This record gives sequence, structure tokens and C-alpha cells, in this order.
Amino acid sequence: MHFSVITPTYNRRDFLPEAVASVRATVSAPIDFSFDHLICENGSTDNTAQWLAEASQQPGIPLRVRPQQTKLLPGPARNLLIRQDSPADGWLVPLDDDDVLLQRALYHYAAQIQQNPDRPWFVADFLRVDEERRYLPSEDYYAWMFDTPADMLRAIFRAEHFIQGNVCYSRQLFDEVGGYDEELKMAEDLDLYVRFLLAGHLPVICPHISHLHRFHTNNVSIGVDADKHGQDLREIYDKYAEQLQQQGIERP
Repeated sequence: MHFSVITPTYNRRDFLPEAVASVRATVSAPIDFSFDHLICENGSTDNTAQWLAEASQQPGIPLRVRPQQTKLLPGPARNLLIRQDSPADGWLVPLDDDDVLLQRALYHYAAQIQQNPDRPWFVADFLRVDEERRYLPSEDYYAWMFDTPADMLRAIFRAEHFIQGNVCYSRQLFDEVGGYDEELKMAEDLDLYVRFLLAGHLPVICPHISHLHRFHTNNVSIGVDADKHGQDLREIYDKYAEQLQQQGIERP
């Protein structure tokens, strides 16, 4: 079993070292699996690139850096890492460049994969913290159990359920649905998960916490309020309107 942690990064020198250190701190025992950290250095203008060049030479789990001269959207950056650097039979775990993976997150995903060998994706809970990693009470994200993919889609398009980087999915499933949409500027991850559900794959809800999601003044999602989220949902819905309408799911 092999996991690739996927991280596009742009001008995150202040936060990226903690993200990298958190992946390197992973403890796999007693399950025997391998893992690496794939980073797309996305044309940063600070010294992120220099730091990554040094960090990739340090001992520990492989840190594979793919530098870009110009900034890519998140979808193309993630597709590049996955298609070029991850094994066809591996597992993929997205991690934002300002977040912190918990030390046993990959272990718990591995245990769930062993218990559910025919399921291609998994969803966990995560915690929200501030810029200094202080816990924000009442801001947890917790995943819900749904009976069918249609039920989960209905909740997503009612803005009652949201999935972010708290997932693990197989490279095979990624290839099956065509990867991330390279045209979307926001919500490319939610768009991918909608296609997982449209393909009939309901996630396994895992009883662990995957990562710390950091809130700070430079979050990519700053300014994404209910209206903007609704706009993103409508854009995604319209792409798959025929399939969604066939399942009785209304446009948001």
C-alpha cells in the first residue's frame, strides 16, 4: 500500500515547512505501507522554491518537488503531480500547503482500506485552527453517513454538506472520473468528489481526524461566503445537470 500526499504551493514559506514536517512525522506501524509527499512549486515569488530545494535533500520520506515557472490553477497543479509522480495502484491524500497532517492520519486511512478493500475513497473529520494552530471551538468539520450517493449529492447541492481536503481516494478512481477540472478557479476538489458520487461511489466515513485546517488572513478561500459558495455549487451543478436531474436533485 502506498500513499502520495498531494500539495500545490505558492508563496507559503511561512507555513509550508510545518506541512512538510507533519507528513514526515507520519507513523505507519504496525501497518506496512510506504508514502511520499508530492509538491508542485507553483512559480512562487518568495523563497519557497529555495526552501523546497533544500528540504528535498534532507533525509526522511521522499519529498518530490515539481517546479513550475508560472502559477497554475489548483486543478492542473494537482493533476500534474498525480499523473506524473504517483503510482497507478496508489492512494492519494490532498493536503493544503498551510495545513498540518496528523501523525496517524495515513495509518488510520490504511486501516480503513484494509477493512473496506472494495471501496475507493474515504472521508474523515478535521479540526479548524487559527494562524498559530490554536483550536477554534465549534468550528470542527464532521462528515455525515449517507445511505446512497444520491442522498449525499442532494445534501451537497443544498449546501448542507461540504467536503474539503479531508479525503483519501485511489489513483484508479481519480483516473476513472478524469481527474480535477483544469478550468475551475475554485471548488475543483468538490467538483471531483461530485463525479465520484455520480460514478456511484459512496465514501467510507472514517472515525478519525485527518488534519488541522488553518484559518489566516491569506487563505485561498478568504471571501468565499454563502453567496460565493452558492455560485460555485451552481457552476458545478450545471456541468452535470442532466445526470443530477435524473436523480431528482434540484439546482441550488
